[in-house]
Amino acid sequence: MSQAVGKLLLFGATGDLAQRMLLPSLYGLHADGLLPAGLTITGTARSDHDDAGYRKFAADALDEFLPADRKDDSAVASFLDRLNYQPLDASQTDGFGVLAEKLGDISGGLAIFLSTAPWLFGPTIKGLESAGLAGDNVRIGLEKPLGRDLESSREINDIVALGFPEERTFRIDHYLGKETVQNIMALRFGNSLFEPIWNSHGVDHVQITVSETVGLEGRAGFYDDTGAMRDMVQNHMLQLLALIAMEPPARFDGTAIRDEKVKVLRSLRKMTPAEVPHLTVTGQYGPGASKGEIVKGYTEELGKPSGTETFVAIKANVDNWRWAGVPFYLRTGKRLAERRSEIVIQFKPVPHSIFADRGGQLQANTLVIRLQPEEYIRLLVMAKQPGLDRDGIRLREVPLNLALDHEFAGTRRRIAYERLLLDLIEGDPTLFVRRDEVEAQWEWIDGIRAGWEANDVHPKPYASGSWGPSAAIALTERDGVTWNE
Repeated sequence: MSQAVGKLLLFGATGDLAQRMLLPSLYGLHADGLLPAGLTITGTARSDHDDAGYRKFAADALDEFLPADRKDDSAVASFLDRLNYQPLDASQTDGFGVLAEKLGDISGGLAIFLSTAPWLFGPTIKGLESAGLAGDNVRIGLEKPLGRDLESSREINDIVALGFPEERTFRIDHYLGKETVQNIMALRFGNSLFEPIWNSHGVDHVQITVSETVGLEGRAGFYDDTGAMRDMVQNHMLQLLALIAMEPPARFDGTAIRDEKVKVLRSLRKMTPAEVPHLTVTGQYGPGASKGEIVKGYTEELGKPSGTETFVAIKANVDNWRWAGVPFYLRTGKRLAERRSEIVIQFKPVPHSIFADRGGQLQANTLVIRLQPEEYIRLLVMAKQPGLDRDGIRLREVPLNLALDHEFAGTRRRIAYERLLLDLIEGDPTLFVRRDEVEAQWEWIDGIRAGWEANDVHPKPYASGSWGPSAAIALTERDGVTWNE
């Protein structure tokens, strides 16, 4: 692992992400004594603050977004002492010299967190280089979106690579910072009972659902250009699929883990344009009821007609020895029935039921890994109902539950960005996404989008508060599979 740096530079330091996630995360690390003692945090954005103005801005953000039990006046005050601010128009190279002066001596190492519009990546990297802020002791964390397709992603990666080689580039997918996502590896590779059946002999299919109840929520311009496929499937969902499907890495480090993930992503079966309409479903939410309130449809919220998809369901296949013939069903959408991120591993039934003659009905075992809103791992197994069985054996599915909130009740749940920011400061790349992973993800996604275009596929309408278009149900039902709801 690299050495912890002495300075952190936040681009986009007055944006929504900074207020909701970055400042509360950095405060949390500070309050728990996890930040290097002398670490200074310099924010930069176009907004015109001085140091005192930015500290006031940060204090307001912490007041709004920190949970009450985390607020501590003396910890907040000492955290604010770490903060400085330098206004900057990142599109103009000449401002970077002043930024470098503000940062001062960076011989102790610098970590940069870049959360800006993708078109600013080029000028920002050039500006950093021109001001001597891209040397060997500087590493950079990049917040998505990294491009709109493979071509633009390569362009951005090429630009970044001019100033920062791969080992100093940390691409952020905040899902990888979630505790339950990391628990997938502990579950798979820390227990001997799953690995022997974690393959096409033992698994019937896998479902990955990331559903949201919210609509546009102030992201109208960004979202309409992006859509559900680029916003969710290309990164978060394919990363979850890779963790579920990867081979056991030789060791727990950034290279070994990412080597195995990229093998999975390259094994995703490419869809021909003719297959795409049969293996994917797109939708766009219309008016309906969400959480007991009447809500508008997507185009009403947007204020104009749009062909952007707010829902995607996909039947994917991983063509390798382990997963041949096992379908992976993915679905994600906005304004769905409930907020939920989960992975469902449906195992195959037992080869022969000894209970059938006595009326006992068996169901195949199911493993549910829930990432949000609650975090738990639940294994559904068959058990016999108590009784004398005069009228036949009664079997019932019962859950074996590992509720993380309960099992680790004394441990504070950290938001994903706390771990990722600390790993960036300390230089641990394990939970960040490597360039070849990103490009393998885009390549697969681009094939599907090309199929939509070739077939003139338009999103099917669905009512807000539902589980998406009925075609998404048909996608699984024709294989005899029902979505876990």
